[in-house]
Amino acid sequence: MPVSALHHYTIRCTPEELPPLLDFYTRVLGLRAGERPVMPAPGYWLYATDQPIVHLYASLPRRQAAVEPPTGPLDHISFRSQGLHEMRGHLQAQGVAFSEAPVPGWPLHQVFLHDPQGLRIEMTFFLDEEGA
Repeated sequence: MPVSALHHYTIRCTPEELPPLLDFYTRVLGLRAGERPVMPAPGYWLYATDQPIVHLYASLPRRQAAVEPPTGPLDHISFRSQGLHEMRGHLQAQGVAFSEAPVPGWPLHQVFLHDPQGLRIEMTFFLDEEGA
């Protein structure tokens, strides 16, 4: 019974952190807020096409968020992406800092940026699909 794909990941935050996270994931990454079941804390499910891949969950009280330990050694989350040239222009227009890392010997190009909580986001572009 192998794993077949990443379904979603959840970012826990305070209610105050929710608006900037929502803004980042929708305005910068182009995800859209969509349907979400009733839950005990406010939040959003953010969709790429028909799949909610990022869940924002404002379950941490303000004081707890500062003292709660990190969840572990997570380095980054990667999104399979399209439109490398368009994304570069979009990030520049939004004033979002990013770095790029072509993968030597592979038709992959990575763009790295950070969300408002500091989580490193990788956008992976398949150059053979980009026409490059």
